[in-house]
Amino acid sequence: MILSDKQILREMKRGTIVIRPYKRKYLGSNSYDVHLGEWLAMYNEEILDSCKHNRIHYFRIPLEGLILVPSKLYLGVTKEYTETHRHVPFLEGKSSIGRLGIDIHATAGKGDVGFCNTWTLEISVRQPVRIYAGMPIGQLIYFEISGEVEVPYSLKKGAKYNKRGIKPVESMMWKNFKR
Repeated sequence: MILSDKQILREMKRGTIVIRPYKRKYLGSNSYDVHLGEWLAMYNEEILDSCKHNRIHYFRIPLEGLILVPSKLYLGVTKEYTETHRHVPFLEGKSSIGRLGIDIHATAGKGDVGFCNTWTLEISVRQPVRIYAGMPIGQLIYFEISGEVEVPYSLKKGAKYNKRGIKPVESMMWKNFKR
């Protein structure tokens, strides 16, 4: 079951959902709008290897915006830091973003109970499009979970994306798959 706006507000008061910065105007009837942070990253190599640590370089989105081009993968980050202690968060692109041909995640739209961080976005575009830091980029939807969680993500030994930050995080697949 998806939480309604009233339920999201109730859970925020309880501290089981945290959104910073939070602005009431971004709370929809059953979701919260998140915004593109100022940092993007790209991989240094053209060919990526899933068994090794593929390095990235960071850059800020200039005030005049940045034109993204097809055939490139950009890692972005949400401006908002979130915590979800009793629900499963899903990040989806806003329909207005989709209508510009922007995809914000390749496969990683679902978070885990206990995820406490900004969200890294896997951004790709269908045609060149200019983007801006602070623009609405996605929406968080919260699902109720059935049963108790034994180990939340924030306490999971070996969790790869727990380091808190304001920059996108590259793939850590290499930590799972050693040859």
